Amino acid sequence: MGHSTEVNSTEHSGSLAYPWYIVSLCMLAYIFSFIDRQVISLLIDPIRADLQISDTEFSLLHGLAFAMLYAVAGIPIARLADSRSRPLIISVGIFVWSLATAACGMAKNFTQLFVSRMAVGIGEAALSPAAYSMITDAFPKSKLDIALGVYSSGSFLGGGLALIIGGAAITVVEQWGLQTFPLSGEVKPWQMTFFIVGLPGILVAALFYLTVRDPKRKNDIGKQGQQGGSFSFREVMRYIAGQHHTFLAHYLGFGFLALGLFALMNWAPAYFLRKYGMPVRDVGLYVGLVLRIGNTAGVLVSGWLTDRLLQRGYQDAPMRAGLIGGLGLLVPAALFSQVTGFAGSLALLAVALFFASFPLATSAACLQLMAPNRMRAQVTALFFLSMNILGITGGSTLVAVCTDYVFGDDTLVGYSMSIISASAAVVGSALLAYGLKHFAQTQRQLASDS
Repeated sequence: MGHSTEVNSTEHSGSLAYPWYIVSLCMLAYIFSFIDRQVISLLIDPIRADLQISDTEFSLLHGLAFAMLYAVAGIPIARLADSRSRPLIISVGIFVWSLATAACGMAKNFTQLFVSRMAVGIGEAALSPAAYSMITDAFPKSKLDIALGVYSSGSFLGGGLALIIGGAAITVVEQWGLQTFPLSGEVKPWQMTFFIVGLPGILVAALFYLTVRDPKRKNDIGKQGQQGGSFSFREVMRYIAGQHHTFLAHYLGFGFLALGLFALMNWAPAYFLRKYGMPVRDVGLYVGLVLRIGNTAGVLVSGWLTDRLLQRGYQDAPMRAGLIGGLGLLVPAALFSQVTGFAGSLALLAVALFFASFPLATSAACLQLMAPNRMRAQVTALFFLSMNILGITGGSTLVAVCTDYVFGDDTLVGYSMSIISASAAVVGSALLAYGLKHFAQTQRQLASDS
């Protein structure tokens, strides 16, 4: 059972077959998490019309409501993941966010939907810190970057499937029209969509609980050099303060690059719906395919690039690969909204998202090399705090604010996306460039202390 024992990563047939099963199931959970968090981007028009809200208010549902508790809850949950059963923590998280997504379908006003989105964030906070820590213990260092890359690709597979499945589901439920259920009363098509994408996640939670066992922790030295000892949050913060150049560059650098990514991901459906007047199903299909192919390729290529740089002796390889992604994002992010044709705009967006996805896997790989084992989940949770404040909240809200208060025209959301994403790429790349030498120094010090 997932909550009972720790096992060696090579226990099954002396191979990496079981660790890859763990990665595959973690990736499946990540896919479901992104479906549940991203499908709302296709529902912008019916939600705005039904709840009578602006782009800025919608961005709070899309970004702040989710990110606020996703970030805050991640810290205590990560503390548990550094000392307790990681599969159990993940399975409970999947169960919570799946029910919360379905609860979004019962919301009758802005406040109820905001609270339900907060609950989605609490559940999803359990996944990545525990998954990163567990995968790191399941794989040798030489295979870690590609394993984390495969896991991270679940976000874009999920984001793409959210648009593809969501677009198809919306088309179907719109044909059903208004439905009435005993507990929730009248259910509109946009609400039914949340039921359809949320409830299947409960099966994934059960599968994770029943089939995944916790890998044995590597280099399991806790506080005061005792095996299995856990670090307090104060000790984690003291460690981060001692390596503040590295963590500042990492947290803020990758945070700004996440802002650029989410500025594009969260508003791409609205951009194509408004500029080209396309059906929701078509927008979901085309943008979903871009996310699935372009972004997934970017995550995998960044993992491959990190491994190649490591083989060539670059100790700062994960951060350097993230920097390359940030620099590659700048030009296509600035230009995609300037193109008049749909095909050209979509192609440039695909290139932008390819490079924007580089930092997702490399940021995780960096963190696993920046802190002791029993501290990794907590430093990862703190990173997600930074990434959510800057990335999900900033990327969603700054675009909306720019559209509402600078341009004052919903159809110019593409210009807002370009301005915010390109600016974030410049700042994030500069911060990562600053952190290269400090990251290598932190690695050397950690190696000397172990």
